[in-house]
Amino acid sequence: MIRRIVIRLGLVCLGAAAVLYALGWVLSRAEPSAIGPAPVSLNAESVTFPSPSGSEIHGWLSRAPAAPGAVLLLPGIHATRRSMVSRAEFLRQAGYSTLLIDFQASGESPGRRVTFGWQERLDVLAAVQYLKTTLPGQPIGVIGTSLGGAAALLAAPPLDVRAAVLEAVYPSIDRAVGNRVEKALGKRARWLAPGLLFQLRPQIGVTAADLRPVDHIARLRCPILMIAGTADRNTTEEDTQLLFAAAREPKELWLVPDAGHVDFLRFAGDEYRRRVLAFLAAAFNRAPG
Repeated sequence: MIRRIVIRLGLVCLGAAAVLYALGWVLSRAEPSAIGPAPVSLNAESVTFPSPSGSEIHGWLSRAPAAPGAVLLLPGIHATRRSMVSRAEFLRQAGYSTLLIDFQASGESPGRRVTFGWQERLDVLAAVQYLKTTLPGQPIGVIGTSLGGAAALLAAPPLDVRAAVLEAVYPSIDRAVGNRVEKALGKRARWLAPGLLFQLRPQIGVTAADLRPVDHIARLRCPILMIAGTADRNTTEEDTQLLFAAAREPKELWLVPDAGHVDFLRFAGDEYRRRVLAFLAAAFNRAPG
């Protein structure tokens, strides 16, 4: 009888381990895809540049005549530059140049694994340097959604930019994983989160201690606009408040009522455009540092 119980427990543990491993693989899998031509509305050129991540980063550069600045658009996990087209369109209409990229292991940029911001931080550094070289003299801002924002904060050395819009960015990977496990399986299943975190090193070569944007945000020496949804269960309001508290001034927080882990431009429309454009105008007109 005892032997049967032990065997059954062993099988349950093996099954749980297999499920966690499979889930970890799904979350970090590369997602290559053909992107196609840029929308006519952007009048953009296809560009490529090398990244210290080992990838050749593919993107679209939309040059606006007499632009007051350039904005780097950083997509979320398993998303490509196409997810940022609507932002690029309204920014171009407002006179800004934009660079939309595929992170390593996504879209047309090659890579082995999505790394939740770790390798992607190197892609951000490469993209900022590309803009400085290609559009000399233009101040640079970034808009990063979820993983894109985390990658911007994890960048080392800290980004030399004039403005940062951070949307639904996790403060630490342990909180992010715990939230997603709870959302998918219920609060009692949160104990499974350490099993997923344990896979970080064998799957992508980092630890949970490496993926803590909250420990890096104070190094970003530019105005910050942080945006989050009050109904977001992936990056909770409490998570956002933790990250916001760690940021240096000047900083702004916009909690979007009833919004989940969504595209805030699509959700909030004109209010999103108004707030982002006002923030960028003020940040770009402010003296550096």
